[in-house]
Amino acid sequence: MGHLDGRVALVTGSADGIGAGIVRRLAEDGARVVAVDIDEERGRASASAHGDAVHFVRADVTRESDVIEMIASGARTLGPIDILVNNAWGGGRMGRVESKPTELLQHGLDMAYFAAFWAMRECFPHMKTQKWGRIVNVCSLNGVNAHMGTLEYNAGKEALRALTRTAAREWAATGVIVNAICPAAKSAAFRRVMGEHPELEAAADGANPMGRIGDPYLDIAPVVSFLAGDECRYLTGNTLFVDGGSHINGSPWAPDLGD
Repeated sequence: MGHLDGRVALVTGSADGIGAGIVRRLAEDGARVVAVDIDEERGRASASAHGDAVHFVRADVTRESDVIEMIASGARTLGPIDILVNNAWGGGRMGRVESKPTELLQHGLDMAYFAAFWAMRECFPHMKTQKWGRIVNVCSLNGVNAHMGTLEYNAGKEALRALTRTAAREWAATGVIVNAICPAAKSAAFRRVMGEHPELEAAADGANPMGRIGDPYLDIAPVVSFLAGDECRYLTGNTLFVDGGSHINGSPWAPDLGD
């Protein structure tokens, strides 16, 4: 028995890193999970590790039609979505503010903000009808601390935090709880950036008050599981910094971006 027994969850960006850790934890805590990713091969492989508890759906969350269909597909297979975790990210590119093309900034908004908005909009009617729903939006310290080189990501994630707070205020009386987390974890995106700038990884670990960047499953997923459950009944519109304390004084982020 788990505290999410009987609930249906949907997690985007599920193939690796934070998303994969969240899927695993929610399934262990009793939820049936719709795992969504654009990478079908890796997404199916990750989902299959959990047997019938997890159903994989391929979707490109930057496409409104794909988001609508992923919600519908999950509902057809496992039932209407009670718990929504908006985690997907991909496609950013390091560079200075003045070098960012408009289409890259639009991609950041489509991936981080609009994808979550469309999914929340589609899930809300069921959540409102049953007077119970949990939405967790995965945001980022990058936006809070204005990390260099990642404007499209920073802007998209901060827009997502604004969406989180606004929806939490408007939906509070309906029983739908909406929160954000800003994690510090060695996710797929983290590993990619560190591969490009290896000098930063030791600095990132060393700058964290706990001396390490977190583990997606052991450090991040349990907090999401709490936010997804009945125990989280009086906490909404908040940003939880699941980061080992890095947000307290900010963290150094100074990649060499050239001139």
